[in-house]
Amino acid sequence: MSKQQTITPKWEIKDRTYLLKGDISPLTYTLGSRHNARYPLLWFDPQNEEQREIRYATNQNSCFVDEQKGEATLGHIIFEDGVLTVPKEKQNLQKLLSLYHPRKGFVYGEFEPQAEAADELDDINNEIEALLAAKEMDIDHAEAVLRVEKGSAVANMSSKEIKRDLLLMAKKNPSAFLDIANDENVGLRNTAIRAVEQFIVKLSQDQRTFMWGSNDRKLMTVPFDENPYSAMAAWFKTDEGVEVFKTIEKKLQ
Repeated sequence: MSKQQTITPKWEIKDRTYLLKGDISPLTYTLGSRHNARYPLLWFDPQNEEQREIRYATNQNSCFVDEQKGEATLGHIIFEDGVLTVPKEKQNLQKLLSLYHPRKGFVYGEFEPQAEAADELDDINNEIEALLAAKEMDIDHAEAVLRVEKGSAVANMSSKEIKRDLLLMAKKNPSAFLDIANDENVGLRNTAIRAVEQFIVKLSQDQRTFMWGSNDRKLMTVPFDENPYSAMAAWFKTDEGVEVFKTIEKKLQ
């Protein structure tokens, strides 16, 4: 076979650890280490614009078949309890697993402590930001945010219960909490829900029409496939809707 020149991305010589993905860690798992019809082991070379066969051979420096010389001694790739540690001396196996194996990202991944630490730090900072936002939030905004998760049950909660559950909500899913807390329509949506709860406004059974509770006069039609309260929140910003919003605000208890 003709020898190809392979351009290897920036590469650090070090021991590497690989982990099976998912929650299942079998006692042993054998990853495909040679090409066959059932489990193709090919890597597309963008420089040469062709598929190249790869395999793990313990007596070869490269994992590319077209770069291997003489008789190849094929090796097995075995994870034990979901883990495979490859020492820095086995560069051919490391590069096969880190750069070229088609099952990387699907069956297994490389354990990268620095990247994992960065992700964990982001998660911690995100949680702190969410908890601080929840702690400092005024009660009206807190009620509006919590109502997204709790619905009408918020109407019967004390201020301390609202603040407690708000902090729990922030801790449980910080990113989603911050998205809701920073949504400029969340307060308007809360007003729409409270107006329906207090019968100031009525929502038709098919959830397509808002009407005044006192005389059934139509206020707005909910666009198809939209949440009715989100639609009304957006409508409150229109010239017609803002006047209705002011009237509702005066009537709310």
